[in-house]
Amino acid sequence: MNSSVETVLDRRQLRRKLTRWRVAALGLAVIAILVAAGRFAGDAGTLTPHIARIEIGGLITGDRDTLKLIKSAEDSKAAALIVQVASPGGTVTGSEHIYDELRRVAAKKPVVAVVDTMAASGGYIVALGADHIVADGNSLVGSIGVLFQFPNVSKLLDTIGVKVETIKSSPLKAAPNGLEPTSDAAKAAIDALVLDSYSWFKGIVKQRRNLNDDELAVVSDGRVFTGRQSMGLKLIDEFGGEREAIAWLEKQRNVAKGLPVKELKKTSIGKPFNLFSAAAAVASWFGVESADTLASHLKNVEGQAALDGLLAIWHVGHDQ
Repeated sequence: MNSSVETVLDRRQLRRKLTRWRVAALGLAVIAILVAAGRFAGDAGTLTPHIARIEIGGLITGDRDTLKLIKSAEDSKAAALIVQVASPGGTVTGSEHIYDELRRVAAKKPVVAVVDTMAASGGYIVALGADHIVADGNSLVGSIGVLFQFPNVSKLLDTIGVKVETIKSSPLKAAPNGLEPTSDAAKAAIDALVLDSYSWFKGIVKQRRNLNDDELAVVSDGRVFTGRQSMGLKLIDEFGGEREAIAWLEKQRNVAKGLPVKELKKTSIGKPFNLFSAAAAVASWFGVESADTLASHLKNVEGQAALDGLLAIWHVGHDQ
């Protein structure tokens, strides 16, 4: 008798477990279908005539996802591309990669840059990739310059009695390293790198903005300018925002009127886990006060921690 009762109870427990697993599997299947449907709907929207919009914000590294996003705008049915720039800059190479990719898009369809708050240093390099630059009167534009910075703790090591021994093939190998005083030869070598990249930066400003040598000298000392100042200095073409950008596309580049604007976004699938991105995601998920600002700040900190080498970047109170 007891055996029969136990058997019945075991079967009921097994049924409950199977039911839970079936419900969980069904739930996962529904989620997968919804995600696939959402992606299909998003893709379908880009298969009809539209204006694509891409945001280039925060610290610029020229990451693969951003370059893929720009390439997708080139290959899509978009009649034009709007690049919304809100960046103090980043690495010189990363900015160059985005600039080059935008020029490839511009060979097929018109590209407009809309400066949202700031397009400084590498951010301005990105804006130069567009055919037309629009900015608000109080936007910050410029900071045309390049820097190479590294911490030097050699005096601190001397103070605490630590000496780092180095054996290398030549005097300039791995120089500067921050663990020993920087030699004049190393400073000269780095200076040559900075000046070469600076010359390249000035060259594309001169070419893209059609400046003469005197006009270029005025804007290339590293300072930032407001949008109002930038207009007189020929760094931008028009005051305004996305509305003015679309109007220019319709009037000057014969883009059909009334086309919808489709924003292209990077996917988060496959992103490596790290503390900063996770904290930013949590802030957004929980909708805490000023979550967007907090998330943006955390992502900027993450990006700044990864910056290395030659930089085209502007810091408040620290012009380059």
